[in-house]
Amino acid sequence: MINSPLTDTGLARRVRTQLKTRQMFLLIALDEARNIHQAARETNMSQPAASKMLKDIEELFGVPFFERLPRGIRPTLYGETMIRHVRMALANLSQGQESIATLQAGLSGQVNIGVIITSSMTLVPQMIVRTKEEAPRLCIGVQVDTSDVLLERLKRGQLDFLIARILEQEDASNLLYEDLSEETECAVARIGHPMLARSDLTLKDLAAASWILSPRGSILRHRFDMMFRRVDLETPSNVVETTSMSVIKSLLQQTDFLHVMPVEVARYYVQSSELAIVPIALPCKMDSFGIIMRRNHLPSPGANLLLKHVRAIAAQIY
Repeated sequence: MINSPLTDTGLARRVRTQLKTRQMFLLIALDEARNIHQAARETNMSQPAASKMLKDIEELFGVPFFERLPRGIRPTLYGETMIRHVRMALANLSQGQESIATLQAGLSGQVNIGVIITSSMTLVPQMIVRTKEEAPRLCIGVQVDTSDVLLERLKRGQLDFLIARILEQEDASNLLYEDLSEETECAVARIGHPMLARSDLTLKDLAAASWILSPRGSILRHRFDMMFRRVDLETPSNVVETTSMSVIKSLLQQTDFLHVMPVEVARYYVQSSELAIVPIALPCKMDSFGIIMRRNHLPSPGANLLLKHVRAIAAQIY
């Protein structure tokens, strides 16, 4: 007999612990067919057996899940809620089965991640090397972009996880964030640039210099401009705007332009003798960055392997 109200509290847990898999499949079939006879046929049981199973489910939860109509049935509000949780539970079960099959066959498949440029120079290459040593058949896709672009792709399910930052205006209620490091900026120039020989550089000197910068509206550009405005200086007027590293490097090596970039990225170019760091500490920092995943999304075995190495390498280099 149906006599107790259903609350949302613990519903997902009750679906996992109290419903049998066959009962879940029946609820899905009833929702799609809207007819008990057809749903019974699709789940390989008799109509009386399907009717009894539905009655048992409704009594278990204490509410009606389907409204009986002259021609068929339709889910109640309780039913729609239950069916949504059942679909998620079955999807997780299917993913678990696929993960087991993947582990049995050796890690393979595809993992797609999004990273900001800061982590693309040192953290990500080491992560890939270590992962490939354990799982050479795992295909790893890496997209390098700004955090706002990557977050949209993550939400659409196009990426498994990010190494990026959550922006202030971002709705993070459906995201999980794990902090890795802060990001400090520095100025870079070509090897042999006149400023490299100076030890008395000030922000006033930098304000008069020529710069290659990210476009207006970007977070880094805003922080860069504020660095001058806070000390009542005009922002640089001789500016080229681009995010293309090939254009940036080519311009830097052929001119006396300066560019602002994360210290971690700059060190990579210094080690390869492509650029040099200008000898002045910039009062310009970006927010912390870290691992970002969708809440209630179970990473695949391949993604978990990548995440394991991300955490281990980050602990060593940051």
